[in-house]
Amino acid sequence: MSDLYVLGARQRRLFLKTEEEWNLYEAALILRLDTQAKNSKICVEYKSPPEACANEHSSNVFKAGTVIGDTLYACTSTEVLIFKLPSFDRIGYVSLPLFNDLHHVSPSSDGNLLVVSTGLDMVLKVSLAGEVLDYWSVLDENPWSRFSRTADYRKVESTKPHQSHPNFAFELDGEIWVTRFRQRDAITLGGSRRRIDIAVQTPHDGLVIGNRIYFTTVDGRVVIANSRTLKVDDIIDLKIINGENEPLGWCRGLLPLDEQKIWVGFTRVRKTNFTENVLWVKNILRDGVGVKPTHIALYDIANKMCLQEFDLEHYGMNIVFSIFNATLVR
Repeated sequence: MSDLYVLGARQRRLFLKTEEEWNLYEAALILRLDTQAKNSKICVEYKSPPEACANEHSSNVFKAGTVIGDTLYACTSTEVLIFKLPSFDRIGYVSLPLFNDLHHVSPSSDGNLLVVSTGLDMVLKVSLAGEVLDYWSVLDENPWSRFSRTADYRKVESTKPHQSHPNFAFELDGEIWVTRFRQRDAITLGGSRRRIDIAVQTPHDGLVIGNRIYFTTVDGRVVIANSRTLKVDDIIDLKIINGENEPLGWCRGLLPLDEQKIWVGFTRVRKTNFTENVLWVKNILRDGVGVKPTHIALYDIANKMCLQEFDLEHYGMNIVFSIFNATLVR
C-alpha cells in the first residue's frame, strides 16, 4: 500500500504564540499522500459556512472520520460531511445546534450516524436527514444539567474546560462505546456500563479490528485491548521505538495495516492555555526541548522499528486527525 488519505487542517499565520485551537486553523484539508513517490495532492480544502461557525475566525479542521467502502464520513467542529471516494463528491451534510467541537463521526450499524459532540460531553445518534434520534452523556449525569436544549452550540466558540472530553465512538457486541480523555478509558453508553481501563495516559482513537481494539494515547503510545476480555494485552511506546529526546507530538490518528505494521499520526505540540491538565505537555514544553513537526509514521510494532516518516507540514498540513488507506478505493 502506497497511497493514504490524511485528514487535518492548515494553520493560520500566528499573531500570538498561545492562540487557541478554536481560532488557529484556516482551512480543513484532506490530502492524498503517495508514500512511495513522496508527494501529495489536496483532495479537499474546506471552510465552514457562516451559519455553522461561531465567528469569522473559527477554526476549520477535519477531525476524526470513518471510511466504509467508497464512502468517507468526515466532520468539522460543527458539521458532518459525507464524500464519495475517490471523486470526493459531497453526498451528505448535517449540521445541528448540538454540534460543538465534534471529534469523530462514524456510521452506526443501523444506518445512522454516531457523532461525538466533545464540547457537550455527549455522543449523539443522528439520521442522515439530520434528526437527533438519541443522545448520551458520557458522564453519570443528566445531559442537560450543564447544557441547554435550545442553545445553538455551533455559535459558542468553546465550552472548555470539558469534564470528560470524549474523542472516539465505536460499536462492539451491539453496544456503543466511546473513549474518554479525562477518565482514561472507553465505556459503553448502554445499560451494561462496561469499561476498558486505559490507565497509562489519555486516549483518542478506538479502532476495532478482529479481536483487537487499538487505542492511541496522546503521549505517543498504542494500547491494544482484547475485544473479548476487555483487558489490555499490549502497550507499545512509540517514543522508545524512535529513541529520540524530542517529543513525537500529540498522538492522534491510527491505521493498522496488519497485526505488525501501523501508521500513526502526530501533531506538533503548541503552547496553549488549555493543556487539558496533561502533565506530559507541560513537561515537554520546557526550555531546551525541541518539538517535532506534524507528521505520520509507519511502525513495525513486532520488531520495534520506525519504517517511514512523513513531515506533513511540508505538504501544508499542521494538524492530523485521521489516516485511511486510499489504495483500496478505486
